[in-house]
Amino acid sequence: MDKAEFSGKPDKSSESIEDIPEALRDSPNTQKRSRKKRVFMIGGLTGLGAIALVSSLWYMSATPRKNTASSLPPAKTTPTTATANPTSTTLLGHFAYSEAAAKELKPIVPSSSIKLRIAAAQKFQAMVIAARAKGVILVPISGFRSTATQQTLFFDVKAQRGQVTTKRAEVSAPPGYSEHHTGYAVDIGDGAAPATNLSPKFENTKAFKWLATNAARFSFEMSFPKKNPQGVTYEPWHWRYVGDRHSLETFYKAKNFKPSNTPK
Repeated sequence: MDKAEFSGKPDKSSESIEDIPEALRDSPNTQKRSRKKRVFMIGGLTGLGAIALVSSLWYMSATPRKNTASSLPPAKTTPTTATANPTSTTLLGHFAYSEAAAKELKPIVPSSSIKLRIAAAQKFQAMVIAARAKGVILVPISGFRSTATQQTLFFDVKAQRGQVTTKRAEVSAPPGYSEHHTGYAVDIGDGAAPATNLSPKFENTKAFKWLATNAARFSFEMSFPKKNPQGVTYEPWHWRYVGDRHSLETFYKAKNFKPSNTPK
């Protein structure tokens, strides 16, 4: 016999499989059970996942969707106004105008206190020369006027004549609302008929008739013709220069005046 039989020590080679802990056994039976257990667990998890997916799809189809747009806060709206441009503001039928700067003004004729903006003064001088060539004498009566001067003309004269405000506004603009503030407006008389100065009778003079035919060639136009949209009394003597962009915008921008369809 081998010595191991008499040594009293167990032979490792003869160690029974039952002596090996079950967790460490590697027999075919245990491998099969482990595989079955894993398959069962995987199958169970897969089944649970499928059930969860089906349940989610059913819930989504059964629950009505909310309108995304309706859940958003209402959009802010900005109130609109009929006319946003401050130049369209009127008072008693007159538009508001800013004063021309002193450096932009020039005497209409040498040694004259009557002034217009430089471009307007030059065209007025050319117009006077052209009229004289036809025997017509154009006389400037008033040009640029400050707000302070208009204050006197409106309120003081109104008080002297005992006029109500609305009646005074028909013949004179309130301070801050006169075309004369712009340096583009000029009152014109006839040198041969001074009695018609600042009167509707001016329309009967040679000067007016010449202006009605020729003033447009020098970029001047009558500001307040008969039945004008502003409701200002007819002023055949009051003319304004509209020969450049600034003057045109000054008198027409944002005032909703429509071009005439009648050729002139």
